[in-house]
Amino acid sequence: MRVLVTGGAGFIGSNLVDRLLADGHEVVAVDDLSSGSRDNLASAAESDRFSLHVLDVRDPAIIGLAAELRPEVICHLAAQISVRRSVADPVHDARVNVEGTASVLTAAKEGTTRKVVFASSVAVYGRPSTIPVPDDAPTDPRSPYAASKLSAEIYLSTFRALYGLEYTTLVLSNVYGPRQSPDGEAGVVSIFTDALLNGTPTVLYGDGTQTRDYVYVDDVVDGFVRACGQDGNGRRFNLGTGIQTADRRLHSLIADAAGAQDKPGFAQPRVGDLPAMAVDPVPAYEGLRWEPRTDLPTGVKNTVAWARGRAR
Repeated sequence: MRVLVTGGAGFIGSNLVDRLLADGHEVVAVDDLSSGSRDNLASAAESDRFSLHVLDVRDPAIIGLAAELRPEVICHLAAQISVRRSVADPVHDARVNVEGTASVLTAAKEGTTRKVVFASSVAVYGRPSTIPVPDDAPTDPRSPYAASKLSAEIYLSTFRALYGLEYTTLVLSNVYGPRQSPDGEAGVVSIFTDALLNGTPTVLYGDGTQTRDYVYVDDVVDGFVRACGQDGNGRRFNLGTGIQTADRRLHSLIADAAGAQDKPGFAQPRVGDLPAMAVDPVPAYEGLRWEPRTDLPTGVKNTVAWARGRAR
């Protein structure tokens, strides 16, 4: 089948592109390269079943592109992902994440696309009362970024009701793995990995007991691939492990894999940080026949090995 991947040059998107190509599909990547990189697509570019279109998802040209290529499925990962930037500039955040999603859905309608698979965020749950958070938990966005992701989910439901456009929403916990940049508002795994390989100081905010649910990028990609089929129509699923890992343990795992000293610095907790988070992925086991297969020590070793190889 032909799959269009928005944000296809990004961290998760490029890994998804590679997996889809390996599975024999034709892949069209759309990315404005504002944060994604052509380097992430070096392997994909060697395939005659791949094409990259440098395009902002808000550009009306994406509608014509979809009408011409008629992708069977669109995986929508393009987004403004910085919570801090969304607070500083909520208008920009809404333009990219809400207007951009409306543009992609319009393109899907014009291109007679069967289904859109959407990358949402655990941020839509806000400060949950239950951990691990079930996928039907009340939503409580606490930032413009979270509000824009939830708004995009509502647009998906609306287009399904109006035009019969199917969708599956995947709520991603803390994704990590090869190709994640340590710059900007990046994942802590990539930040620690870069610092420990380069001998620069690392910092834990608070006392190191804050927890997150870390899920390896290959497992997330597998969730997207499974959602491209007939399963999970009209549903939201959490993609995570359900396991809470403390910051201090994560640092130790990365230091061990990097062969570095496990001696982080400590700083005051950051305002707004959640003390704990994990999602309940069990409904995805049945709904998508998906489950995370990569344990954290293995995923960290793979990530450190990739970062070390890139630095050479």
